[in-house]
Amino acid sequence: MSKGTLAVLINSTQQNWLPERWKARFDAVCGGRRVVLLPDASLDPAEVHYAAVWKPVPGDLGSFPNLRAIFNLGAGVDALMADKSLPGVPLVRVAVPDLTNRMTEYVVLHVLMHHRQELYLRESQREKRWEPKYQWPASAVTVGVMGLGTLGADAADVLRRLGFRVAGWSRSPRTIDGVECFHGTAGMDAFLSKTDILVSLLPLTPDTHGILNRDVFAKLNRTSPLGAPVLINAGRGGLQNEADILACLDDGTLGAASLDVFVQEPQPKDSRFWTHPKVLLTPHNAADTDADAISAYVAEQIARFEAGGALENVVDRVRGY
Repeated sequence: MSKGTLAVLINSTQQNWLPERWKARFDAVCGGRRVVLLPDASLDPAEVHYAAVWKPVPGDLGSFPNLRAIFNLGAGVDALMADKSLPGVPLVRVAVPDLTNRMTEYVVLHVLMHHRQELYLRESQREKRWEPKYQWPASAVTVGVMGLGTLGADAADVLRRLGFRVAGWSRSPRTIDGVECFHGTAGMDAFLSKTDILVSLLPLTPDTHGILNRDVFAKLNRTSPLGAPVLINAGRGGLQNEADILACLDDGTLGAASLDVFVQEPQPKDSRFWTHPKVLLTPHNAADTDADAISAYVAEQIARFEAGGALENVVDRVRGY
C-alpha cells in the first residue's frame, strides 16, 4: 500500500486548535508523507487517503474518492456521526494516555473543589468572612461516574485511590476494582440514589441525548453531606438539558455544577451559566488535546495500516462511539 496524502481539516480559530500548529506537528512525524492543510485549491482530491479532522463542516469529507480512514482529533465523534454524507471508511477516535490523564485531572480537580467547599470558601474570601464549616472526609462522599470507557474508568480509579466511595454506570456491564458498577436501565436508579457528585463522561448518542435532566437529578442522594448533590459534565453538551440544570440549581435539587461543555459553544454573553453563583464554567478544555501526542498517534496508526495492520479504536457506527 503506497503512501497517501494526509489532509488536515480543523474548523477552529481558538489558540489551542490553530490549524497551522497541527500541520507543523504532522509534518514533523509523518516521515515524508505529504500533509495538506485544507482548504487547498491546488489539491487533487484523489491524492487524499487519510483525513485528520476537528469539527469539519458536513460534506467536507465527501469529495475524496480514495479516502481510507478518518482520524478525529478530539474525543467526541457525535458531530461527525451526524454528517449523513460522511464516507463509509473507518472513523478512528483518539485514545492516548495524555488525553485520558488530562480528563482525569479535570474530574479530580472539580470533585475536590466541591468536596472541599471551594465555592463557599471563595465567597467567604470575597466577603472577608472567617467562618470555616465542618469538612467531611472523602470516605463520606460517593462519586458516581456515568460512562465507564477509557476516560471514566481511569477517573473512577483515581478517585477511589483518593478515598472517595465510587460508583459507576454504563450501558453494558463493566467490572472495575473497588468501584461498584451498575449498568443499563435497570441499574440506573440504584446508581443515582447513592450518588452525591455525579460525573458525566458519556458519549453523545441518540440514547444519551438530554440524559442529564431533572428526572435524573431528583433521583440523586438527597442526604448528601454536601447538602445537595453536584453535577460535573465533561462529556458532551448535548447530554444536558440546560434549562433543567438552571432550574434545579435555583430550587436546590442541585447544589452546584461544574460544566465544561454546552449545547452552544461558546456560550452567549447573556447566558446565566456565566454568572450563576453555583456554577463553575470552563471553556471545553477539560481534556485539551496535545498536538504532539495526537499527531504521533495518527502517524503510527497510518504506518501500521499501510503495513497491513489493523486500525485501533475504530468507532462502532451503530453504537455511535
